[in-house]
Amino acid sequence: MNTLLETLQRLAQKGSIRQLDYQLARFIYSKSQSAELAFITGVISSELGKGHICLPLADAHAQPTDLAAKLGLFGEAALELNQQLIAVDWQALLTQSIWVAKSYANQDGSHHVAGLPLVFDGERVYLHRYWHYEVTLAERLVSFGTPMILKPTDVQKLSELLDHLFARSYHFLYSALSKASQLGGLTQVQRQQMVCDHLDVVDNSQLDWSAIEQVLLQATRAEQLSPLDELVPQSVCVNWQKVAAAIALTKRFAVISGGPGTGKTTTVTKLLAALIEQAQHVDSSAITAPTIKLVAPTGKAAARLTESIGKAVAELPVSPELKAAIPTESSTIHRLLGALPNSAEFRHNQSNPLHLDILVVDEASMVDLSMMYKLVDALPKHARLILLGDKDQLASVEAGAVLGDICSFSQYGYSATQGDLIAQLSGYSSLANSTQKGSRVGDSLCMLQKSYRFDARSGIGQLAKAVNSGSAFKLDAVWQRDFDDIAQYPLDMQHYNQLIQTMVSEYGGYLKRIAKRELNANTQQLESVTELAKAGLDAFAKCRLLCAIREGDFGVNGLNQRIERALVARKLIQTQDELWYHGRPVMITRNDHALGLYNGDIGICILDDSLEEPRLKVFFELPDGSVKSVLPSRVPEHETAYAMTIHKSQGSEFEFTLMILPKEFSPILTRELIYTGITRAKKRLAMYVQADVVKRGIKVMTERASGLAERLKS
Repeated sequence: MNTLLETLQRLAQKGSIRQLDYQLARFIYSKSQSAELAFITGVISSELGKGHICLPLADAHAQPTDLAAKLGLFGEAALELNQQLIAVDWQALLTQSIWVAKSYANQDGSHHVAGLPLVFDGERVYLHRYWHYEVTLAERLVSFGTPMILKPTDVQKLSELLDHLFARSYHFLYSALSKASQLGGLTQVQRQQMVCDHLDVVDNSQLDWSAIEQVLLQATRAEQLSPLDELVPQSVCVNWQKVAAAIALTKRFAVISGGPGTGKTTTVTKLLAALIEQAQHVDSSAITAPTIKLVAPTGKAAARLTESIGKAVAELPVSPELKAAIPTESSTIHRLLGALPNSAEFRHNQSNPLHLDILVVDEASMVDLSMMYKLVDALPKHARLILLGDKDQLASVEAGAVLGDICSFSQYGYSATQGDLIAQLSGYSSLANSTQKGSRVGDSLCMLQKSYRFDARSGIGQLAKAVNSGSAFKLDAVWQRDFDDIAQYPLDMQHYNQLIQTMVSEYGGYLKRIAKRELNANTQQLESVTELAKAGLDAFAKCRLLCAIREGDFGVNGLNQRIERALVARKLIQTQDELWYHGRPVMITRNDHALGLYNGDIGICILDDSLEEPRLKVFFELPDGSVKSVLPSRVPEHETAYAMTIHKSQGSEFEFTLMILPKEFSPILTRELIYTGITRAKKRLAMYVQADVVKRGIKVMTERASGLAERLKS
């Protein structure tokens, strides 16, 4: 066997690369008889397993890619491999091989290549399928970004509608002023800063601050701040939620990105109301409102979207008829597309498109390239697509970083045409006369910048900002402010044991709740097992331990075992050394389309004593809020879920979040990972970490090789 293939074989045996990577390389060698082509195929496949879509032949500094480093080889092993590779002209090899398709854009901008295993575009090498996903997705998104034609009468009507939906509320400003005065009062400068913060002022140079001050001091209730409507006009403000809605009214494709509490769901709910009004205004003969579907990547994320959309619709200042036209139930992407048993394909695709007019995708950062392609491929030609997500979160588990690639265009700002149109729709004249570069995709983006959940008194919000900045100095500054909603503990034995006991105490709540069925307060009847399970699932969802790794004392598996043993010792659970027991929480790790259970779904094993012969069942909450029971023997691949990885926690939030990181730094510890863990916390966060490990981790940013951003520039 050739030495290059032997290298791949050894790496596969050691587990440094997957057997799949090695076997694919062997297949290419059997066809091409080129060891070099087979070798680079193995590297590409290995990179795909790490989340990279392609293999660039050069790095950002135009230096040849270090293939040995890609395979995890350093020192003498890397030197030996590089000596074998130094003479290979990869450009020539890939250009001349009959097993490598060449990718060039046609005159109409479209791409087409022969059905060969590899594709080379002059800079990057792909496995054919992923090249097709990337190119086709880029073409569709660029076509979606074509501006919609709005007549002056449309602009006027939509502007009035947005003013109504995003009418200024003085409740939060008045509440903040009142709270501050009770704590000892504010200076005039501090009051001015509060006005700027709460009313989203971007240019305060022309404001009459003496008149504003008089209104602030005389107000005894929120309504008395209404003179600020004229004293602080819309023209000097920018409410990015309103801008996001304006953008989505001008495009068939819109992306709304923002951190926790920035109001993505509130914004999209108001936007949907505006889109329904827009559709009915454009086609007054339309009998029904546009068909809207809401989806998320996981069942938990879909359940959260259902809950938050329902609350937001109830608070909309619109007619009951318009509220009724906005859907409040969401599903997973798999359910929407119609997953087919034992197949990677779906019922809905380009040949059998989805029946919808508007699609909203929440937690879009979790959607990998393959799934985003299949979703967009299944959209009808007239559909509108709205992506919601946090670009700073972890990228998808599978290959690609689609939301991150799309949001990279925010650096270009809005084109002059788009800036003027947004200014007309929103009333924010500061956005007009844009001199920025702009782009078709950039004109579809809006970055929400203000958190309504985490104010200046929130340690969680400040900590998330500090982590995102990548600054160790800012991180230290947050910890020095002694916020009462965040805590940090070192990883010594004392605090490790404290962590275990904290988890026992917290999980005692759901275990006591499912200990026996209670009387229903309304009916005075004994609650059903399903009602008991729902209460148990709600109680379990209040707290979670998040880990960065799977193995060892600081990993998911080790901590699950320790917590389980501690719960047994406290007699909160009785395992009898069996896998299944009353109270065991589990998380699905592989989709089961037939059962309707998907990766990330959480269930609790409960003894169903309503049966003649009581038996254990595992209860799962579905995205629509209903509860489904499954016999333990039928539960798909799963794992115990007292602790879970930060990756698996995406799309979920917990009132009390505990996070533990390894004692030693590892490349897996990145800014995105730490930020994602922190932002799972709604009210309290406890971090069990070594401070120096965190500081090093926040300086490492995840980079995934992809050509999507480059293709979206078209």
